[in-house]
Amino acid sequence: MEALKKNTKIYVAGHRGLVGSAIWKNLQARGFRNLVGRTHQELDLLDPMAVKQFFDEEQPEAVILAAAHVGGIMANLTQRADFIYQNLQIQQNVIGESWKHGVKKLLFLGSTCIYPRMAPQPMREDVLLTSELEYTNEPYAIAKIAGLKLCESLSIQYGCNYIAVMPTNLYGPNDNFHLENSHVLPAMIRKIYLGKCLYENNWEAVRQDLRRRPVSTPQGLIADEQASKETILDVLSYYGITPDHVTLWGTGSPLREFLWSEEMADACVHILLHVDFKDTYSEASSSKNDHYQEIRNCHINIGTGEEHTIRETAEMIVSEIGYQGKVIWDANKPDGTPRKLTDVTKLHQLGWHHQVSLKEGIHRLYHWYLSEEGCR
Repeated sequence: MEALKKNTKIYVAGHRGLVGSAIWKNLQARGFRNLVGRTHQELDLLDPMAVKQFFDEEQPEAVILAAAHVGGIMANLTQRADFIYQNLQIQQNVIGESWKHGVKKLLFLGSTCIYPRMAPQPMREDVLLTSELEYTNEPYAIAKIAGLKLCESLSIQYGCNYIAVMPTNLYGPNDNFHLENSHVLPAMIRKIYLGKCLYENNWEAVRQDLRRRPVSTPQGLIADEQASKETILDVLSYYGITPDHVTLWGTGSPLREFLWSEEMADACVHILLHVDFKDTYSEASSSKNDHYQEIRNCHINIGTGEEHTIRETAEMIVSEIGYQGKVIWDANKPDGTPRKLTDVTKLHQLGWHHQVSLKEGIHRLYHWYLSEEGCR
């Protein structure tokens, strides 16, 4: 494929999110200036007519689909219909209109939750659809598998250059720190930070945090900077944050791989610029019979190939933040998938390797969280 030029119009769907904002920044740093982004208020990706009108008017030449409905274990459990419906709709609209409008290159961002719950570790791309999924995020995973297969099928049937990438657990600037709907690492950072503030009786810091990011419970209690100490303590205790201990979900035993979001962005842009669909599979790995060639598992894992237990990760956060209280593990809460490590052999063969360690990433994210930029 012809290389993308610096003036190529690139639409980044989800350009304000964790990954999308990092991709936008990475493209700008590489000299790309003709970037197009729309907030949810400006363009509802669930609305097929609105998406069609956007593509009619803007005619992007390349698309990065980083927009999705995402969340942690609790959100995935309680909003199962939302996770499958909204993600299928977003993918259908954006990928479908890209194809109809002749988009030259498309990058679709999925998730490694597409792999079976008990997949052999580390997970190679070819273990997809070999056994059952993890129940807690099954609807989200099925939606992402559908998006992956849509890209793969359009590329096989119509000669499109649409590539799906499956990032491991991501964290970084512009992360979601909601105490219920965020992913595990940013949630632990905020819980342990607030635990430290309560342990040290630093109410000024507690109120400052709640001014920036108010917290509420399903029962309707709201903790913000104006709330009484009693209300704040009631709300935070609902999430396992008290003056003497912080409660974290599960046993802490699951193994997880974490990738700094800005490195994910760099890997995505590397693939966008240097990898074509034909590079994502080999003739040797595809099956043939008398009538057709089987081409599958063309997606690319993006990760570090390194893992830590949730407990080890929490200990790194405790050390970084300087929390002196207790950490209690609630084994009555779900752990999720026992282990989820990506095999990044294909990614390395395509010329990209990670650089940021988990300890360094936690240090960066905690300081970003406390910074003026992180508090906007």
